[in-house]
Amino acid sequence: MIYVVGTGPGKRDLITIAGENLIAKADILVGWPRLLSEFDDFQGKRIELSGSIDSILATLDEFKAQKVVVLASGDPMLFGIGKRISEHFKPEERQCVPGISSIQMLFSEVGIDMNDLYITSSHGKQPDFDFLFLHKKIALVTDKILGPYEIAQQALQRNLNCSLVIGENLGYPQQKISVLNPEQVQREYDMNVVVVINERQ
Repeated sequence: MIYVVGTGPGKRDLITIAGENLIAKADILVGWPRLLSEFDDFQGKRIELSGSIDSILATLDEFKAQKVVVLASGDPMLFGIGKRISEHFKPEERQCVPGISSIQMLFSEVGIDMNDLYITSSHGKQPDFDFLFLHKKIALVTDKILGPYEIAQQALQRNLNCSLVIGENLGYPQQKISVLNPEQVQREYDMNVVVVINERQ
């Protein structure tokens, strides 16, 4: 059985009790090195993820007869590995345990509700910013190519009256949250999530 467990946004105490129980009972723990390092007390077999998603799925196929927990940062079904695993394995072969996403944590940290929020990702794609900026609140999971600076530049090109909330390293000791106007956004930020609050609506 393949269990995909959302580990939340960094802090181990933000993992659900259901997730912790599955990890404790697993035969095999699978994850990226950063996530595996949070579970150095795990006594079973450990497999570090690397390579393409197809090679990862092939590896999971080999071990699905055992209790396998795949660690997923944040929530596995929010721009995470949970989608591909759910598509690849039959319902009776896998189970997904949700986690707290970095987006949820950022909104909680700054005290803004998530009502009427549009959520998307810039990973490997170019968002439709004309469409995005029609919304009052937008949350973007970013990557190294399209991050806070590029989002801010898109807002400036459209003379958008907005604020950007940038959450770096959420859940980790070096966590930093900045609330900026587009012209204040710098070029480089650590691992982050961006929320755009459109002031015109």
